[in-house]
Amino acid sequence: MTGRSTLRIEGFVIVSAEGNLADAAGVMPDALKFEGDQRFFAAALDRAALIVHGRNSYEDQPNSPRRKRLVVTRKVESIAAAPDNPNALLWNPAGAAFDDARARAGIDSGMIAIIGGPDVFAMFFDRYDTFWLSDAPRIRLPGGEPCFPGVPAQTPQQLLAAHGLTPEERITLDAVNDVGVTPWRRQSR
Repeated sequence: MTGRSTLRIEGFVIVSAEGNLADAAGVMPDALKFEGDQRFFAAALDRAALIVHGRNSYEDQPNSPRRKRLVVTRKVESIAAAPDNPNALLWNPAGAAFDDARARAGIDSGMIAIIGGPDVFAMFFDRYDTFWLSDAPRIRLPGGEPCFPGVPAQTPQQLLAAHGLTPEERITLDAVNDVGVTPWRRQSR
């Protein structure tokens, strides 16, 4: 894997008390959006060399159109230019390896931000250097969309641990609403 040592793969998600990232309609509700977490997320994406997400995940921020990205989709055979965004490539993991898509995007160093959805997060379970798990334990989204395949049978924390990531101290992002982020890091490569 050429240049792997200079690349960092980091995941980002905020979840409800049940481990859901969206409501029953598959939409991230305003109830799961907190100013402190939004600032943390935007600052991280501003540092990212590349963003990877599925077709239903996006960050909807002022800098979004300027960010390089891979949009995971089955609508292309392997890798193709996105028709509506000159900074995006469409990538089908069944037709091309991640490192090929990343190289085609011109990225050989820096942080690669994985921002969802559930299947996209799962593709990188064994490659994350850090996964930033934000949680809003007072928000309930019954019947919502889990952040990872395997939730709710296991918690997001159990799944991250099962893939070799270790939690560090939780950082408070919104004390009033008890919203925080825990960095889960891979200790050895």
